This record gives sequence, structure tokens and C-alpha cells, in this order.
Amino acid sequence: MDEIKHSRRKNTAVYIHIPFCEHICYYCDFNKVFLEGQPVDEYVDLLIREMELRTEGKELETIETVFVGGGTPTTLTPKQIEKLCEAVQRIFPLSKEVEFTFESNPGDLSVEKLRAMQDSGVNRLSMGVQSFNQELLKKIGRIHTVEDVYESIRNAETVGLENVSIDLIFSLPGQTEADFKDTLSKALALDLPHYSAYSLIVEPKTIFYNLMQKGELILPGQDAEANMYDYLMSEMEKAGKKQYEISNFAETGFESRHNLVYWSNEHYFGFGAGAHGYLQDTRYSNFGPLKQYMAPLKQNLLPTFQTKDLSLKEEMEEEMFLGLRKVSGVNKKRFLEKFDNELESIFEQAIAVTSAKGWLDSETEFVKLTRAGRFLGNNVFREFL
Repeated sequence: MDEIKHSRRKNTAVYIHIPFCEHICYYCDFNKVFLEGQPVDEYVDLLIREMELRTEGKELETIETVFVGGGTPTTLTPKQIEKLCEAVQRIFPLSKEVEFTFESNPGDLSVEKLRAMQDSGVNRLSMGVQSFNQELLKKIGRIHTVEDVYESIRNAETVGLENVSIDLIFSLPGQTEADFKDTLSKALALDLPHYSAYSLIVEPKTIFYNLMQKGELILPGQDAEANMYDYLMSEMEKAGKKQYEISNFAETGFESRHNLVYWSNEHYFGFGAGAHGYLQDTRYSNFGPLKQYMAPLKQNLLPTFQTKDLSLKEEMEEEMFLGLRKVSGVNKKRFLEKFDNELESIFEQAIAVTSAKGWLDSETEFVKLTRAGRFLGNNVFREFL
């Protein structure tokens, strides 16, 4: 296959990683460290230095979305939040309609902290709720209470932050279908504009993984998991929260624009310990351990751990397995414009195999998962690799 240069995509997104946590959840495999005793002020200063170094001399396109994730970004103090956000505003040409998201934990969101965020340009919250069952929260290592969830949402309303999303996890250890229905009912009663709901995946280097290796982690099973997901999709539709990605639901106009950058295989900056970025067809990752991340920045050097230049074949594969996560799927015309190749000719066999199983619909201008295919997304994605 010839390596044809396709149209360059714009850098439309910024991701910033805050690795600090007050407690480590049993299922989490993200790059994180315990907050206590960590050089948080110095980390914020060096994070800003990385942003300056990585953008130095570059002609930047308008930034449409900023996402501060973790870890737990809301472990930062109001002053640290203000300092970080001021740097973002100074360094990047932000769109007037920029989507500026902070991930947060219920219980971390005081009115003072929320005002600091809003005054600094933050206009969207993504809150890790996971469950409305207090006992289940303890079993998965969460330290917030159900009341913390309600209080945090009340505080957000007090300062006028209305674009709030919450995350839920289903198929948790010991979780019944009735319990998940109760959690979903309480979540939807909040009538928020955006919801994310993920099936538990037991990742290596997590407490749950160690328990599973010992035979001490009892999960609901595949049938119960499928039933929970089916119920989730049906109830979200009834509540007017449109499914626009395998695990995400929103009122019209409140879809996560930042995550759509990832699923549309567009370019983005990644800053912070363990962060990943995608610029000019090159994927890069930063050092994860805090000291290794911070050391080069103290010498005014970038903390890049590794880079990978993607071939045209790899880019087209990524376009498919990321884009198929969207309910709308992958646009055939846009694929041709980006890669100067016909989608259906490149992936003829994969489309035939998955369509025959009823998992894929390619009859329109889009190639997309069927409702049945959403249950087996990973099986579909593998066919395109």
C-alpha cells in the first residue's frame, strides 16, 4: 500500500493530567500517586513549563476543548487551579466557545473551589460517581458518600455551573441487576445533560486484578452485564439522553466535544505525567513516574518517554476502531478525504465478516455498529486491525 499524504488535521484539543489522589480506587489503572507529601506546587509549575516548551515556536490552531483529568484534578487547591487555568488561557488561543472540563470527585467540590474554576474559564464538570449504593462504593474503594454527590451538584448549581456529567460503572463485584437499576434511576432523577456509563474492566496492576488472580473477585457474569447494558440504553433513550457513543449519553448539544476529538481520531496535545498526545501523525507519551516526568523539565527539556510515527495503514485502522465507538460511526466520504482511499475497499473483508454477524451496518454513507454490535464492540474492532 502506498503511503499517500492525506489532509492534515488541526490541533483542536488539550489534555492535562493531574496524577494526585487522596485514595486509590480498586479498579483504577490510570497514572496516579497518593497526594500526601507530594510536591504539588512544583508539579503545577513544571506542567506549565511543559505547555510552554511544547508550544514554543508553533503556530497554534484555535483550541476548541480543554480537559483536565487524572488522578483527581480537584485535589488541587483553588490557588493551584487558578494558576493552572491562567496559564492555559495565556498559552493557548482558546475558542470563544471552548469546552473546558475538569474531572472531579464528589466531596472535593466546595463552593470556593467551584468559583475558582468558573472564574478561571472552566465551564464543564465530569464527576466520578460510579454508584448510588453506599456499601458498593466502599467495596470498590471510593471514599465519597452518596450525600457528597448531591451536595457537589447543589454547589455546582449555586455557582451556575450547569454543564455537569457523571460517570457510572456497572457489572461491579457483588452488584445485582436490581441494584444497577436503582443507581440508574437515582442518576437520571438528577436530570443532568450528560452521562457516561462503563462496564467494569479488570485491568492489570489494580487491586481488583490482584483479587481476581487469587479467585477472590466475584463478578456478576456476562449475562447480567449484558442485561445491565441493555437496560441502560433503553432507560437513557426514555429519558431523552441520546446515545452518541458506546458508553456515553447526552442531551442534544451537550455531547463531550473533547472525547469526540479522540473518537474522531483528531490531533491533541497531552501534558502532564503519563499523558499521551497526538500531533502531526505522531503519537507520544510522557514519563509516568513523577520524578522522571519532572527531572527533564527542570532542565527545560520535554519529558517525552516515547514517540511513534504512524503509518497510513495504522492511521486508517485507528480511524475505524476509534470511530466505530460513535453511534454515528465512520463517515465514508470523510475517510476518503482524510486518507485518499475508499473505506470499503480497504476494509472489505472486515465489513463483510461483521455485517454477516449482524454487528455492523454499512448500507448508508456511514459504517456503524448495530445495536447488537454495541454489546460486542471489541469483537468488531479486532476485525479492523
